[in-house]
Amino acid sequence: MAKVNIRNEIRFILNGRDVALSSVAPDTTLLDWLRLDRSLRGTKEGCAEGDCGACTVLVGKVSAGGLVYESVNACIRFLGSLDGTHVVTVEHLRGLPGQLYPVQQAMVDFHGSQCGFCTPGFIMSLYGLWMRSSDPSNATIEKALQGNLCRCTGYEAIMRAAHAISSYGKAAKDPLAAEREAITARLDAMHDGARVEIGDGKARLVVPANVDDFAAILDKEPTATIVAGATDVGLWVTKHMRDISPVIFIGNLDGLCTISEDKGVISIGAGVTYTEAFSTLSKRIPALGPLFDRIGGEQVRNMGTIGGNIANGSPIGDTPPPLIALGARLTLRRGKKRRTIPLQDFFIAYGKQDRQPGEFVEAVHVPVPAKGAKFAVYKITKRRDEDITAALGAFFLTLAGDGTVADIRIAYGGMAATPKRASAVENALRGKPWTEATVEAAMTEYARDFTPLTDMRASAEYRALAAKNLLLRFFVETTGTRTPFQVSRNEAA
Repeated sequence: MAKVNIRNEIRFILNGRDVALSSVAPDTTLLDWLRLDRSLRGTKEGCAEGDCGACTVLVGKVSAGGLVYESVNACIRFLGSLDGTHVVTVEHLRGLPGQLYPVQQAMVDFHGSQCGFCTPGFIMSLYGLWMRSSDPSNATIEKALQGNLCRCTGYEAIMRAAHAISSYGKAAKDPLAAEREAITARLDAMHDGARVEIGDGKARLVVPANVDDFAAILDKEPTATIVAGATDVGLWVTKHMRDISPVIFIGNLDGLCTISEDKGVISIGAGVTYTEAFSTLSKRIPALGPLFDRIGGEQVRNMGTIGGNIANGSPIGDTPPPLIALGARLTLRRGKKRRTIPLQDFFIAYGKQDRQPGEFVEAVHVPVPAKGAKFAVYKITKRRDEDITAALGAFFLTLAGDGTVADIRIAYGGMAATPKRASAVENALRGKPWTEATVEAAMTEYARDFTPLTDMRASAEYRALAAKNLLLRFFVETTGTRTPFQVSRNEAA
């Protein structure tokens, strides 16, 4: 590997000013820095876990498609991850002299604020939406506001305000639009190809220069915490008070942020966010679109990565079960060496994955279902949007010409210590006619595959029944058959 230059400061733009910081703790959040170091207190702390949206800011980054601004949760976004970005807070909104900004004025006129605590977060989410769409639909507005919670005003007034923003001004004349070329040039100048290293010993953060540099660093420091989107690691700090040092920030590494398709297989780099993957996956594998729309709020989807969701190994992670059902494979890398394994083999036990010291998830490869194959995924939660999974079932089916099950893959999250296939159920279905009688008989095999737990999200009995009903639902939806059995509607679909 070519010699890498080292820089001892992170550089980014805050609103209109360039910032260079040479003293940054690995676990310093953007929210704390804005409020305590810059006295920008419009960004609020509500939940400190990426749920309520009171801390929403925009972060602009240069990608192949140009400069893109996305809403993010400042409460779980680490300062060290911002190198080469443009951070925009509510204080940067500026209207004509003596006037409020269009988004703000719309919220005032349509009574979109009551206590006001959550309002700056709503303003920033609507601002980001307005930059993308000056006349959004109700569904588009609702999606943009999934990650913003209001407990006193309600949402009707905010929806009306969102529709009215363009009557107060033109998005094309907004500073983020008018100054886009200048900001892009400033950010390009910050990308000098250097590795960022701040601190020493254990209290150290690193932003690798590229993927090869990352591989070399991790090979030497295999116990370092890898942070991509921080949607989980952020909570390790804000809720569990864990020491995460030293930290390697990989969210902006170009080599991990690519998504491509070759010969019917979609390859997704470990740094690709849910938002970045949505267009390709929802088009090529339509069942994944509605699932992605229910993963956190928009701020979480803008930060969180599919690779991180896999590497984390959580038994309730949303992407592993459907990817396992699709037959996905995983590329792991250590130094210059790579190996590719079936995704289902990566998960060994609770908190344990098939990842050696110094090894990291580099990409996941997802086969696109062949014509005629049937695929579905169902997520069960207490509330429809922005909620953690209680149980999730994914189903992939191919039928032979005579209507028998040629192959079936069924994977669940929330039913075991890891994302897990229902092997006994699959065996009871494979080679049999795809009929209600076959499905009913196979349901008895669930007890061999899973012994779910009771927790705050669901009881063991509920999970066991729901898992069976999801198979029945899949059968009904793939055949159009009406059955005498009651398909569970408790899951928020």
